[in-house]
Formats: sequence, structure tokens, C-alpha cells
Amino acid sequence: MTVSLSRRARLGLSALSAVIALAVPVSALAWGATGHRIIAEAGMQALPADLPAFLRKPDAVITVGELARELDRSKGAGRLHSSMRDSNHFVDLDDQGLIMGAVPLEPMAATRSDYETALRAGGSDSAKAGLLPYAMVDGWQQITKDFAHWRVLTAALPRAKDPQQRAWIKADLARRETLILNNIGIWAHYVGDASQPLHTSIHYNGWSDGPNPKGYSRARTIHGSFEGALVRQVMDQARLKAAMTPYTPCGCTIEQMTVRYLRATNAQLEPLYDLEKAGGLVASDPRGQEFVNRRLAEAASSLRDMVAEAWAASANSKVGWPEVSVADVVSGKVDVYPLLYGQD
Repeated sequence: MTVSLSRRARLGLSALSAVIALAVPVSALAWGATGHRIIAEAGMQALPADLPAFLRKPDAVITVGELARELDRSKGAGRLHSSMRDSNHFVDLDDQGLIMGAVPLEPMAATRSDYETALRAGGSDSAKAGLLPYAMVDGWQQITKDFAHWRVLTAALPRAKDPQQRAWIKADLARRETLILNNIGIWAHYVGDASQPLHTSIHYNGWSDGPNPKGYSRARTIHGSFEGALVRQVMDQARLKAAMTPYTPCGCTIEQMTVRYLRATNAQLEPLYDLEKAGGLVASDPRGQEFVNRRLAEAASSLRDMVAEAWAASANSKVGWPEVSVADVVSGKVDVYPLLYGQD
């Protein structure tokens, strides 16, 4: 093992130390199973009525809720697997709002390569700094493309005269709906991570070494105890749903929407540490109950909003190669079957 440990590795070691010391379960995973499941379910149940109805079916909601846990369940599959994925769960902002003191959160770099180049210039890399905003945008873009395909398949189905073509379109539409639920479920994990203040800061598990003028705890147990055991004890579905904000179209890019969300979450970092300092991060304290349920509600609201934005954006998307616009397919200008089936 090298001296320089990744954020994930350090969290794992600190969690192990806490287990040994306290003999209680400690999770180093954002929110744990309970939090991720309820965030995804509440977000899907709140989707606007103009989105496809299959998204809100009870089985679909359950599927997304269970898949929102998958990125934690797959941890430990292998070194390469972990190195490709673990940094997607966080972004480490410093006290000035820079990523590892080197890269601004906004504007986001156009590509991961550009981001990595900027990090290296500042003496860091994505294993230390995190990739959460980029994982969120990447997943959103995939879901937007999925919705674009759903739109054109839905438009093409009633127009198909050939029985074989019609059967293929119908089957592909079913496949697309399964894929959409899968992709939303996996991506919902990152949206949930982004509501956890400790996943947006260099102070992710106790206040980091260096200046600590407010005397915040440096204990390496705050991360797991906050997002795991406390959530299980105080999560209240009715309270969470009541705290969700109404959906309002953003009128912005997904990059801007992602940054705003992460900034708002990071602004809750010191309130979290203040609460811990005051003894409020315990199940019996109404302040801790309120804080947890509001963070979960923020995640569920953001999931709903981002899915709705992806649906709206898909109407102006293109599919296939060479590309055709969704609008041209829906209006009947283009017979999309050859493109969808594959022209090689």
C-alpha cells in the first residue's frame, strides 16, 4: 500500500477503526441502503404527470429504489473496478469552494480529460478529488438519450404496417423501458450522494488537519454514524415527502443544475458540524431528525427535477447514425425503423 491513500481507502480504514473501537456498524457509503432506497422511491413517485406513466408504476418505483443501492453493493469487485468507480461518489471542495484547492467547480470542464489535466496542474487527481459532478452529468445525458429513443419508438409503433417491423418495435420499446429504469436507478445513487454534505468536502470524516477555528470534531467516525445508523433510526417517509420542494423547470444546463445542487449541499457542511458539536446528531434529538429528513428530501426533489429535465431535453434530441431529430420522427417526416433496427 502506498503512503498516499485514496479518499475511499481512508474512509474504509477509518470506518474499520470505528467498528473495532465502538463495536457498532459503521457505513462508509453515502446514506447506506435505507437512505438511497427512500430517496429514489420518493423521487420517482413525485415525477410530473407529463412524464411516461411506466416510470411511476409501483414495480418501476421499487426497481429504481433497489438499483439505487447497486453502486455500493458492487464495491469490492476488484481493484480495477474500484479504481474506475469509487471516485464517482464524491467531490472534495475546500474552504474556498475549490476542488482540492486547485480547480473551480464551475464552470465544469467539458470532458473528464480536461478535468484530469486541470487537477494534475494543481497537484491532484480524480482519485483524491472526486468525480461526482461528472458522474451526475454523464448519467443524465444517458437518460436523456434513453428518453429520446423511447419517444421515437412510441411514435413509430402505431405507424408500422409490416407485422415483423411492428413486433420488433414493440419488443425494443419494452427493452428501452427496462433500460431506462436500470439507468435511472444506477444514476440515482450519485444524485443521492450529492445531498450528503460530507460527500462534497475535504472535511468528509471529521474536520481535516489544518485550521479549525470553530473547534469542529476531528473524530473519524462522524461520516458513517451520520449517514447510516442515524438515517435508519430517524428517516420518516411522510416527513421527507412533506419537505420536498415543488418542481420548477430550471431553465439552465445540466452542468449548471448540478453545480447549484452541490453548492447547496456543501453549504450544509458547517451546519452539520455545528449540530454534531451541539450533540444534535443523535436519534433522540429533533434537530438531528429534521436535518436528516431535509437532506433526504433535497435528494428526492433533485432526482425528480433532473429526470423531468432529461425528459424535456429529449424532445429536442437526436437519435441514430446518421442522426435524425426526435421531432422529425414524432411528426412523421422520417421513417425511423431502418435507423433503429440498424443499417450498419
